[in-house]
Amino acid sequence: MTTEVQQANVVDAELVDVQEHSTGTEVVAHDAAAAVLAALEQGAEEHIEASRPHKTKVSYANDWNLWIEFHGWLAERTGHALPLTAVTKGTLVSFTVWLDEVKEAAPNSIDRRITGVTVTTRAQGAAVPKEATLAARRLVKQYKNDPQRMARGRGKAVPLTPTDLKKMNTADRTRTRAPGPAARRQRTREVPELARLRDRSINTLRFAVAGRNEEMSLLDDPYITLVAEGLEVHVPSVKARPPRDVVVAYGEHVDTCPVRCWLAWQAAKLAAGAKPNGPAFLSVDQWGNLGTARLSPDGCGRATTRAAQQAGIEARITGHSGRRGVVTTGRKKGKRAEKLRTQGGWSPKSAVFWEYVDEGEKWEDAATEGIGL
Repeated sequence: MTTEVQQANVVDAELVDVQEHSTGTEVVAHDAAAAVLAALEQGAEEHIEASRPHKTKVSYANDWNLWIEFHGWLAERTGHALPLTAVTKGTLVSFTVWLDEVKEAAPNSIDRRITGVTVTTRAQGAAVPKEATLAARRLVKQYKNDPQRMARGRGKAVPLTPTDLKKMNTADRTRTRAPGPAARRQRTREVPELARLRDRSINTLRFAVAGRNEEMSLLDDPYITLVAEGLEVHVPSVKARPPRDVVVAYGEHVDTCPVRCWLAWQAAKLAAGAKPNGPAFLSVDQWGNLGTARLSPDGCGRATTRAAQQAGIEARITGHSGRRGVVTTGRKKGKRAEKLRTQGGWSPKSAVFWEYVDEGEKWEDAATEGIGL
């Protein structure tokens, strides 16, 4: 018992001794650590902001401008101006309702603007409660179930199919131009052969690798290697997504074969004076002159949309149509979901990817098939 009391006294004495004779070094060390952590946090935010694509920054700025406009609208009705960084469940849900009822924005646009406001608020050092974003997005989810609300936006890009690609790649090269004074503008013109070969390659290769506009723009010649079986393609990293290495087999038809279309464009590009090992896709002007600048992401997207319009395809074909199309077409042809997911670089939990898979499987073992109807 004595020993236990002595041990207890020793412990108590040590605790009291440290407190009584403390020099404050513990507080200083704590303050220094807090300062270092704060500096690292600030540095991390600055690095993340600097690494964001310009287009994303512009979108976030537009989202924040709408947030400011909403606060002005709110102040007129309440008589009180709230701090812009005071993002709460109430303000974010009210912002969501305002975008829906006053601005009549499409649900997908509202969803994205919630992200823009959240990211910008946190970049300014303010916290955004998780329950605020969850509540706002639950409301947006309800909006997405309303066909009238969904009709406000452009809607989803339809999946590209091999049949569409054939129409796009074999369409008449004569393009109708917008109406205007005859003396100043020709009504029609012919798409230069060099541009046609480039667009054929963009569209077929995009479909094959499930490429995003940014990925197609950043491709370089060394990233695309010809092997006996077809092409080995290194798809570069964009928007902090990991790069991926995929294979592209020879197609069954000349007009839609990504390998043959790439080789035809590559040969024409080099013959026109392009430097070897440069950007995979270069600009081409209306007279067929090859440029030296890398084709931009928007340029890659326009190449696909323009070719679809030229082919008379009425459905809304965009740069994203190829990513969607390779999954839906692949599933219809029995390709494994995991193979398709890896080809396009989707995460295992990507809701968008599994939505595409479901779309491709919709007629597989249909509920009413073969049950005696």
